Amino acid sequence: MNTTQLDYTDITEIRGPLMVVRGVDGVGWDEFCRIDTGDGQLRHGLVLEVDGDLAVIQVLEGTTDVVAEKVAIRFDGAPLRIPVGDGWLGRVCNGRGEPLDGGPPVYGREMSSVAGWPLNPVLREPPSQPVLTGVSVIDGLTTLVRGQKLPIFSVAGLPHLELATQIAAQATAGGEPFSVVFAGMGLTHADAAFVRDALDDRSAAGELALLINTAGDPVIERILTPRLALTIAEHLAFTQGRHVLVVAADMTSYCEAVREVSAARGEVPARHAYPGYLYSDLAGLYERCGRIRGRPGSVTILPLLTMPAGDITHPVPDLTGYITEGQIVLSPQVHARGVYPPVDPLSSLSRLMRRGAGPGRTRDDHLDVAAQLLGALARARQARELAELIGAGALGPVDQAYLHFEDRFGRDFVSQRPTEAHTLDQTLERAWQTLSSLPRRELTMIPDRLLDAYYRSDHG
Repeated sequence: MNTTQLDYTDITEIRGPLMVVRGVDGVGWDEFCRIDTGDGQLRHGLVLEVDGDLAVIQVLEGTTDVVAEKVAIRFDGAPLRIPVGDGWLGRVCNGRGEPLDGGPPVYGREMSSVAGWPLNPVLREPPSQPVLTGVSVIDGLTTLVRGQKLPIFSVAGLPHLELATQIAAQATAGGEPFSVVFAGMGLTHADAAFVRDALDDRSAAGELALLINTAGDPVIERILTPRLALTIAEHLAFTQGRHVLVVAADMTSYCEAVREVSAARGEVPARHAYPGYLYSDLAGLYERCGRIRGRPGSVTILPLLTMPAGDITHPVPDLTGYITEGQIVLSPQVHARGVYPPVDPLSSLSRLMRRGAGPGRTRDDHLDVAAQLLGALARARQARELAELIGAGALGPVDQAYLHFEDRFGRDFVSQRPTEAHTLDQTLERAWQTLSSLPRRELTMIPDRLLDAYYRSDHG
């Protein structure tokens, strides 16, 4: 650790957001430093690499207008640390944690390093109990579970930010202490304003911490934003006992920032010019969520990813899929039919749904109804393909019923307004109304006792 607090002035190179300083002693990786540019400005940096007496520093505010001969750098002797606590709730800050709401800096009794660590697998508790988002197609078919990491895969032009913001605004943990940390990365100013307005009520209630990094902010800040969000969430969850949902939008912007810094460092690129360590970098973020044995809180993460050209094999969604426990896929075809949210249920999956739904957690009929909806939708897709070949009029009455079911599924079950929150009972009631368009004999995945209690046929 550097404890001498010397000023280093031998800057050998400035390249993009990076600065190389010579003659350092006792400096370590991830160490935080303060940079006096010589013109009255103070900037901040993190040590990316140390080689002998050379240190590579990424400058958070960028290196625009910085003259090497005027720079003096002072290392703190420790990684970047931020105050933690409930002082973040109700605040709007940038990606470095500096206030954007006109209030004072956030203070806390404790300080924590933003670098963080993935949870120790030995101490992990399996995710359990639901986080209810108020969005029927998610709560009903791909239930989010406390401690889970469940990404949203989307493409440009779809209302993915609206969906992520809606979830952040209305998610609950069944009456238990609950908070949301929203990390916006690479947002346009219009999108940032939309997020602030949409989340204003939750922020005013002291249930939300909002970190916003816009497209015009330094790219290095984009790399810090999710780390700050997770550091804040970890303290709220594992020290204060809250259930915390972290919404990260958009992780593709984060990965592009990692690629840009990697290129500035001259590293050998891998697939699509992303660095070879992108998988471990993403895992280091996603694996910070979960539950710890003996502690009541949980951290759940809902990352949003936009897939370039809709390519689900692109490195960002591909690597994310290896780390996370399912995915929610948004579909341009569903969006074109005017359905919001445009979720494709047959491409979506929550691998931990059975841990968070069903008897004792949601409702006794939940899992059976979800399985029947998905099975019926798959059969309806087959009927639709057949109708395109031979015409809908040539189909039998059962296939006709499935076509009618598919229409009702989008209109009566999936579709809801962006500001509309459904309770779980309302979601399951909508599911039973949708299934009522099918004859009872087709509902083979639901036990008779549940059909007797809930099924009301449209067929007389």
